[in-house]
Parts: sequence; structure tokens; C-alpha cells
Amino acid sequence: MRCAVLLTLLGAVACAPSSTGAQVPPAATPAPAAPQAEPGRGIGDPDFPLDGNGGYDVTRYHLKIGYDPTAKHLNGLTSIQAKATQSLPRFNLDLSGFEVGKVEVDGAPARFERSGSELTVTPAKRLRENHAFTVTVAYEGTPKPVRDSSNLGTYGFIPTPDGAFVACQPNGAKTWFPSNDHPADKARFDFELTVPRGVTALANGEQTRQPVTNGGKTTFTWSEKHPMATYLATMTLGKFELRQGTTATGIPNLAAVDPQFASALDDLYATSGEVTDYWTKVFGPYPFSSTGGVIDDFAAGYALENQTKPMYGGFRPAESIIAHELAHQWFGNSLSVRRWRDLWLNEGFATYAEWLWSEHKGRASAESVFDGFYARPASDPMWTYPPGRALPDDLFNESVYTRGGMALHALRKAVGDPVFFKIVKEWTARYKYGYVTTPQLIALAEQLSGKQLDELFDAWLFEPRKPVLSSLR
Repeated sequence: MRCAVLLTLLGAVACAPSSTGAQVPPAATPAPAAPQAEPGRGIGDPDFPLDGNGGYDVTRYHLKIGYDPTAKHLNGLTSIQAKATQSLPRFNLDLSGFEVGKVEVDGAPARFERSGSELTVTPAKRLRENHAFTVTVAYEGTPKPVRDSSNLGTYGFIPTPDGAFVACQPNGAKTWFPSNDHPADKARFDFELTVPRGVTALANGEQTRQPVTNGGKTTFTWSEKHPMATYLATMTLGKFELRQGTTATGIPNLAAVDPQFASALDDLYATSGEVTDYWTKVFGPYPFSSTGGVIDDFAAGYALENQTKPMYGGFRPAESIIAHELAHQWFGNSLSVRRWRDLWLNEGFATYAEWLWSEHKGRASAESVFDGFYARPASDPMWTYPPGRALPDDLFNESVYTRGGMALHALRKAVGDPVFFKIVKEWTARYKYGYVTTPQLIALAEQLSGKQLDELFDAWLFEPRKPVLSSLR
């Protein structure tokens, strides 16, 4: 994930490992299609068999949500535009908690039933294959985040005294809106968020109009017009100090901080802009329409790369963490994994970005960081966890991050800088807004380098032992 557990790496918080002038497409660009799976049986990820749902592909969410921080009460009306990928007598949505008041499909009342986090919807008429439909769900209640997760602790919609901290990786979107809650079904998002006067509502993308206040409540509207995984969606609420402008290259930039982090506002704004602009030189054009970051007062102990607005949970992020989370805008957000087992493609690239940033700033080189980790003894647990196959009960293991980053440095050493950075730019361009797998990366690296690289990738990603340095040649 993007997630930044307070682990010291280059003297900074690192993204959630466990211990064992922007160019944008027109709004009409279609989101990548979701894979087919049986309706009601998950989206087809064997490691998370209940996450997501099969039988349809979401194209857009419209979230109309009111939240009262004092009462911790949420009223939601979510409309989902989707297309049936097979004939559907019924289909499922992911929603945890809440009382569902009504469900409509294409404007007609639909039957529904609940079982755990599954909301099963039976429309008045069977949905034909390729039929574009809209399902609307009215619901209310007290949001309850996922707690005590083996992967991340507490995540999802987390109420705070002045609002909410909302960071949903890997499957916490269902704690605040009905969805197809798996990264294999990305969609566009519109937000209409109503909160008490004086509270600021932040969401992905850009504001589509100025906030409107009536009757002691203010409504904020945001829109993310690029495809986005549900775990990257946010509606973080609270008292915030804001700074807005553009980066040196003209990308809109918004930084927001809880008042207790007021002294970090200018640094967050400036560093986010500097990092974003530098990554456009290394990774290719910025894939979204705005950048920035948010520091909230909830002590999450991690950061999350929420699309366009990375979230920092209760700490002032070091440059390396900002570099990590903004690298995710390319690796994880634009290029997404279909299956969580390929998570190293997100976290390995973002971790290596930290090393590249250090190198760029004239600090430790990527080579010296690599050497420092490689000096760990063969008995170190990192070597027994092959990062190319992230495990469902330990997704954010340090190996997925560190050994994933080491695999990329090994590739760099094997093919040389000109070819390596050509691979990186072609990777982000070829699969922009789409889905990626490890075999695709290996194939691209071999194509552009003219080398056979199976042995290198196997040693660094799939063998449960410390690789020998000869695998770099």
C-alpha cells in the first residue's frame, strides 16, 4: 500500500511494512474493464475471495454523504453506474454496517438482503449482458472502521473528534459506501459531502464548485475524473488549514493540515510540489490533474497514497515518505494490481523511489542503500519471504517493500541506467490507468534490454532465500 507504518528507513517513516503541466486524458476515456467472476462470489481474487463482486464493471460512483462528527452519524445516498458483464438476476455490493433504507436499480425499487459485508440486490428485471445500469442505495448509521487487522491495524472510515480520517487500503471502502471493493474494478468518482459549518471536507480530485453553506451546514463537491480503485477514495473531514497553488510545472497543488500541524503546512506544500515535478522527469507525465497531501490529527501511524491527496496519519512526513506516497500516484494508482499478490509492483517501486529521491538530493545513493540492506545475514526474515507473491495474512511485510525495491535496483545494475529508466517510463506509459502483473514487467524489461532476465527476477522475487550478487549480471 501506500501505507506508512512508523518504521525508520533512511531516517523517516516508511510505507506500512510489517516487521516479519500534467497530461491527462479526456473525461470520456473509458476505465479498464473488470475481470469476470461469479456474482456474489467475489471478484475472483483467490487470496481475498469475498472482496469485490463479479458480474459487472463499475464506471462511476456518485457519493452524496452527510456526516455529523458530534453524533458520529452518516447519511448516504450512493449511485453507482455500471455495466453488466453477464446476465444478472441479482448482484452484490460490499457494505459493512449501516441500515439500508432502500435500493433502486434504474429507478425501480429492488429487493435486497444483507449477509455480513455483502449487500445482495435483486432488480425487478434481470439485467442483460452489456446492459448499462444505475443502482442507488440509501443508508445511514455510525461508520465502524476495520480494527485489529493483521495487515494494517485500523483503517477505513475512522471517526475523529472534529471529523474523520479516511484511509481504506486494502478493503475499507465498504465502511462508508457500497461499492465493488477491490482494486480490479476502478471507476470515476463524484463527491457531494455535507458537514457542519466550519468543518472542511476533502476528497479526491478537484473541487467542481465553491462550498455552499445553508442552515449551518456546508456542502463540498469534488470529482476525480480518472479511474480510481475504491481503497484510494477518501472523504477526510475536520478543521484544516489549507494552501493551494501550482507546482513549478503548473500542476495544481493542495496541502491541508490539522491545526496542530500548522508549522508543517508550507513544507508539505513545497515538498509535494517539488517531488511531483521531479517524478515527472523520472517516471513520465503526471497521470492525474492535481497533487498535494493531507496531515490529519488521527495517530494512524501510517500514510496512504489516496489518489491526488496522500494522507499522513498523525505525523509530519519526512521527504522520503512524501516521495514514496507521490511515487504511488504512478505505481499503484495509475498502474494498479488486479490481484493483491502482486503488491510489490506498488510498494517495491515506491520504496525504490525513496532511494532515488535520496540519490537525487545528494544523500545516500540507491547503491549504498541497497548494500546496507544486502548486508543483512542470510537468517534475516526478509530473505525467507519472496516479495513477488504477497501473502494475504501479511500483505505489508517488509520484504514486499525493501526486497521489492532491491529487485528493481538489481534490474538497474543488470541493464544499466539508460535502459532501466527507459523501462520505467515505458512501464508507466504502456499501462497508464490500467492493470499490471509481474510477468508483464519481466517481459517489458527483457524486450527493452535484449536480455534474458528470468533468473534475476526469480532470485529477487520468488526464492525464499538471500540472492547471490552474481544474479545481477
